[in-house]
Amino acid sequence: MTSLNNDTLIKALLKQPVTRTPVWMMRQAGRYLPEYRKVRGQAGSFLNLCTNPELACEVTLQPLERFAFDAAILFSDILTIPHAMGLGLYFSEGEGPKFERPVRSAADIAKLPIPDPEQELRYVMDAVRLIRKSLKNRVPLIGFSGSPWTLATYMVEGGSSKSFARVKGLLYEQPALMHEMLDKLAQSVSAYLNAQIAAGAQTVMLFDTWGGMLSSEDYLEFSLRYARRVREQLHTVSDGQRVPTVLFTKGGGQWLEAMADSGYDALGLDWQTDIGLARARVGERVALQGNLDPVALYASPEVIRGKVQAVLEKFGAGSGHVFNLGHGILPDIEPSHVAAMVDAVHELSPVWHR
Repeated sequence: MTSLNNDTLIKALLKQPVTRTPVWMMRQAGRYLPEYRKVRGQAGSFLNLCTNPELACEVTLQPLERFAFDAAILFSDILTIPHAMGLGLYFSEGEGPKFERPVRSAADIAKLPIPDPEQELRYVMDAVRLIRKSLKNRVPLIGFSGSPWTLATYMVEGGSSKSFARVKGLLYEQPALMHEMLDKLAQSVSAYLNAQIAAGAQTVMLFDTWGGMLSSEDYLEFSLRYARRVREQLHTVSDGQRVPTVLFTKGGGQWLEAMADSGYDALGLDWQTDIGLARARVGERVALQGNLDPVALYASPEVIRGKVQAVLEKFGAGSGHVFNLGHGILPDIEPSHVAAMVDAVHELSPVWHR
């Protein structure tokens, strides 16, 4: 059993008492940091950076040298699983991720393998092990995966999409086939997250980036159903410690009650959901993570401080809140503005934990 020097995040996710609100940031290792851009240049490509455990470890740790974050999050990409399935992931400048071999037919789905995390995804597990060793129990390490539905959108569309016409077309025309695909993805995601936990991740997060693109009934059947299945298969005790689990559905504010009943310890909130109203709706069932508008970080440090105060006030007193953005940080944010947010959370939050 290992003890963390700073376990505030773990305690907050488990709704245990804390002295202040912990804070971390989605995409906290990324393009807004000049030191990240330097390593990215050395790697030659984003994919090379993701698949090199030493470089992935380096950029994971970079934000902790600048800011007093209460967690590190593994530097990786949500599309590692479909890449390991042999779909030929590549990144086009200015266009985002693409697949050479998208999934378009029953035959394509039938031949999808379930990757072995310690074989095809060994580079991720090696990065987790190296990061944990390098952290020296300073703060917890967050592991993550894309949700089955979100992975399916990229795999069927062949990349990013605005209309999601292909994947929704498959869902509407051949729902049984979509369920077959999502079942394979749920198995793959569960194995992947369990391997991250075994390698040293101390909490894990499921990113359902595109769940909010679905109708209400389709979200429950094709997204949340498989997020719940992933949760049911997770090993949430490691090294004698609980491993908290977090579900984040962008645009998922209308389904908070159903999400709170899905088995996860915490729900991530986007910036369009009022965190005070969300807390009233879910009660004591789950912790909440979020949810400052990422665009607020363009504002002055004084304005950022006021926005932080507003989020803290809306959540109110007691544990069960992890401060975060409502989505990932934008690439041209000034690092000093991130420092203003982190410092404000640490300075202003203790009053809510007396």
